[in-house]
Parts: sequence; structure tokens; C-alpha cells
Amino acid sequence: MLSHPAMSQRDRLDMYNASNLKLGLFGANCSSGRSATLVPERWSASWEDCLALARMGDQAGIDFMLPIGRWKGYGGEADLQGESLETITWATGLLGATSRITVFGTVHAPLFHPIIAAKQCVTADHVGKGRFGLNIVAGWNEGEFEMFGVQQREHEQRYEYAQEWINAIKMAWATNEDVDFDGRHIKLKSVRAKPKPYGGTRPVIMNAGASGAGEAFAMRNCDAFFTATRTSRHGVDATAKMVVDIKSKAQALGREIEVFTIGQIVCRATQKEADDYYHHAMIEMADWASLDGMLQIKKITPQTVGAEEYKKQRKYLASRGIGGYPFVGTPDSIADELATLSRSGVRGIAFSMVNYLQEMPLFRDEVLPRLQRMGVRAPATEAERG
Repeated sequence: MLSHPAMSQRDRLDMYNASNLKLGLFGANCSSGRSATLVPERWSASWEDCLALARMGDQAGIDFMLPIGRWKGYGGEADLQGESLETITWATGLLGATSRITVFGTVHAPLFHPIIAAKQCVTADHVGKGRFGLNIVAGWNEGEFEMFGVQQREHEQRYEYAQEWINAIKMAWATNEDVDFDGRHIKLKSVRAKPKPYGGTRPVIMNAGASGAGEAFAMRNCDAFFTATRTSRHGVDATAKMVVDIKSKAQALGREIEVFTIGQIVCRATQKEADDYYHHAMIEMADWASLDGMLQIKKITPQTVGAEEYKKQRKYLASRGIGGYPFVGTPDSIADELATLSRSGVRGIAFSMVNYLQEMPLFRDEVLPRLQRMGVRAPATEAERG
């Protein structure tokens, strides 16, 4: 029998520290990260770079790493996200090499059998001593599902399946005796799953759902709702209203849920440097062919929406649609924006950078201390897990 210290579910959600605003690195397991750019310094997503980034983030007090579940890139010269590391094995390796940071696995429910996924998550969780999190995806790009011979369900049915999937996983995590699962989509006989997650609690569960069905799924099942909608990209005021709406919906179901969002950080010593680099990397050096491929998947073309609207959506996707809300500026301005975001009720932000390893030192040395002085981040000594 495996023995280990007990912990609370709140400990997991707090990521073992007292910071009001949780900071995470988003998309580092994929080439180019969340930037459709051709700049030569764009992110490689090699294992060596991911490992170095995880260790840097761990030492700096970054709270979590959130990967993208990808199986095929978008084409184009850089082939945005064309090379990717599978997320649960990626998380397991990073957890074994770190001591504080929480690392998520991003799992497409229709592609992973729930009992295999439950065992994989528990294995990662034991390696990380309770620092693994699960990010659930109910649907995805049709071309990637075709690689597996899996047909996408209709939108509502995707979440019906995902509900059974997470129910089966939670059952495997919690039940000591052999048990059957008899759902409409999933039928399992004499399920036996040992050991259980580390510390007597389960991994933090996160989901991003832009639709009504996706949001309702998160309200019922998840600890954190990861907002990846257009609303969350329109600025802090829109995000504050969104947070209130989401929390109210969860409370109506008798649940509490934390709200996370996304962003892209370009931090430089001066505002001009930051603005110039952002425009250079995101617009002047945009990988327009990759962006066209992404829009094509959504059936957005000049023929379907018109040339002017297509041009508008293409530019929006390059500048905000992939990386999310842009935080572009000096350490002072970025710290101010992040603190305001925190005070609006957002619990955490997962952010990307054009090159995480090159850009993290300035963020670590200049932005994090400012956030501590503003009271939204705990001092580094408190961020350490005892």
C-alpha cells in the first residue's frame, strides 16, 4: 500500500501558495507556442527547452504550466504547433524534475479511454506528489480526430460523452471495490484502479468551454473554468463582468468555481520597445499561411465571409485570437494590468511568450516583485510548498 501525506482539495486549487493571482505558462509543449510568427527566435518546444523553462518557472514561483493537446499543425512556413509533445507524458517528466509547480495534462476525452486516462493521471500525480492537473477537451479539429479514426459527435453529444467520461474517471479515482459503469456511451465492467490520486484528493480539473453546453459542463464538473472566448480577449472590464456571470452560474448549482483566462505577454524595458516587437512579431512577421489554415478549419474564407471581413478576422487572429489578450509594455504597465485583472475576480492567467526562455527572466526579475508589492502575489518564500 502506498502511503503519503494527506492534503486538501483547496490545497491543490491554491497550488500550495497564498497568491491571489495564479500565473501559468501556456502552450510551451507546442512549436511556436501560441504565436503564429516567423521570427527566428520563435519557440521550439524541444524537450530540452521545456525542461529548462519548467525549472526556471519552478524556481521563480510560477504556479502552473498548461499545455495544448495537439496532434497536427496548421501548415504554413512555420507550421504553427506542428511539433508537439504529448501532454500527460510531458507533464510527468516535468513534475519529476520540479518541486513546486503544478503541471496540467490536456486530454481530448474522445481519444483517451477513461480508465487509461485515469491511470495516467494518477501516475503523473504520484510523480508530482499532488501537483498534476487535468484539462479536459470535449471536441477538437476534425482533421486531428480523423488521424485516430474517431468521428466528432454533434456538439451537444460531445458534452454528454465528456460527462460520462469524467464520471468514469472520478469513479476510478474514488472507488476501492471493483465496480461497473453503465452509461449511454461508455460501458465498463469490473473496473479496478489502484493506486488512487496522491494525498487522498483528486487532481484539479479545468475546462474551457465557449458554448453554453461547454460552460454548463465546466460548472457541473470542474474546479476552474478556463475562459478562452472572445469576451475574455476584449479587455479587463469585459473580463470582470464575465467573472461575475460565471461565478453566479456556478453558485446557482451550489458550487464554487475559479475563473482563469489567457493572455500573451511582451515585456520590454520601454513601451516603445514592447510595442515595436509586438507589431514586428505578430503582424509584420506573421505566419499568414498558418493563420489561413486555422481559419479554413473553421470554414472562414474570403468566399464565406467576404474579403474585407476575412482580412479583419485574419488580423484579429494574428494579434489576439491565438495568444489571447495582449499584455504589451513595461514591467510597471504589465504588473498594473495583471493586478487589475486579479482584482476583477480572475483567479489566474495562463500566458504565452514568443520565446519563453528568453523573455521569462525580465518577467521574473521585474514583474513578479511588483505584483508582490501590490499584494496580489505572495512573497517567494510563501510560494514554496512545505
